[in-house]
Amino acid sequence: MQKLAFILVALAVMAPLPAAAHHGWSGYSEKEFEISGTVVTPVSLAGPHATMKIKVDEQVWDITLAPPPRTSGSGLRAETIPVGAKVTVHGHRSKDPKRFEVKTERVTYNGKLYNVYPDRQ
Repeated sequence: MQKLAFILVALAVMAPLPAAAHHGWSGYSEKEFEISGTVVTPVSLAGPHATMKIKVDEQVWDITLAPPPRTSGSGLRAETIPVGAKVTVHGHRSKDPKRFEVKTERVTYNGKLYNVYPDRQ
C-alpha cells in the first residue's frame, strides 16, 4: 500500500513537468519575423523542442524549432547544418525585446527549405 501511495504521489508531481517545459506560441509576437546569421551551435534534438543558435551582428540568437520528431521529419537533423554555415530562419520573435529568441517555422540552408511547422503559414 505504501509503495502504491509513493507511485501515485510521484506521478502527480511529475505530470505537470512536460507541459511546463513545452514552448507554446503565446510568448512570441504574432508578427512574422525573419533573420539570417551564422550557426554557432548546431541543431539539437534533445528536449521538448529542437534548438540551435545563430550569431547575427555579434548577438547570439536562440532558435527554437519544432519538437524533435517533427524537426527531424522535415529533414533537419544535428548533422544537417554545420557550425559556421549561413542560415535564414523564419518564425516569430519573443515578445520580450531583451530575449533574442525566435520560435522558428522554417529554416533555409544552402538553398534548401526545412519546414518544421508545415501546418503554419
